Amino acid sequence: MQEQPKGLSQWQASPLGTALYEAEAELLGAALDDVFGHELLQLGDWDRSRRLLGRSRTRRQTVIGAVGPPADSDIVANLSALPVQSGIIDAVVLPHSLELAPDPYAVLREADRVLGAEGQLLLLGFRPLSAWGLRSAVGQVSFPPGLRRILSEHRVREWLVLLGYEITATERYLYVLPTERAANRGLLRRGLLNPLPAGAYLIKARKRIYGLTPLRPRRAERRSVLGGLVEPST
Repeated sequence: MQEQPKGLSQWQASPLGTALYEAEAELLGAALDDVFGHELLQLGDWDRSRRLLGRSRTRRQTVIGAVGPPADSDIVANLSALPVQSGIIDAVVLPHSLELAPDPYAVLREADRVLGAEGQLLLLGFRPLSAWGLRSAVGQVSFPPGLRRILSEHRVREWLVLLGYEITATERYLYVLPTERAANRGLLRRGLLNPLPAGAYLIKARKRIYGLTPLRPRRAERRSVLGGLVEPST
């Protein structure tokens, strides 16, 4: 079994990593306020301590990690081939999961497969055109550790719309430089102390299932059709 991406757990325990977790837990807590049901899945190894799901209102929360050892994950599995029945999950949380995955679209498709109709999907990601995105792009190693790529908000929205989702909310956050000195400053809201563009985003979307409604001909059209059936042919 593979280990967690090298350096990620150490970075998560740093002041900046801890501050980011606290900010994302607050952000997700507010976003999960109207998410109800029996089962919520969190996919990925960004946070296996369940801090991000602390305010979830679903009856049960299951964390599926992509690497081992399981630690606080309930299941370790390939995120693009989940051992979960189709269409039975009420909500899926993807905390930077697409950025850690070898095939992000395959993970998103698999999340869509297990999510039931009208289920909700919440996704966290970093923005390429930000201080955080540039730090990851120019460094010799990814930042934060373990990220394979950074996906723009625009691309993720396009993927969700293609899969039939309605975007219900978006929020940007992380208005600070990716340095340890920023750990003591608010990360969620822009202001005089945080004038930079947002470094990350949250997308909340609902899975819509559109059925095909057969069109019935109007009464006058039905009479014409029925009348035509009994007219003798030439």
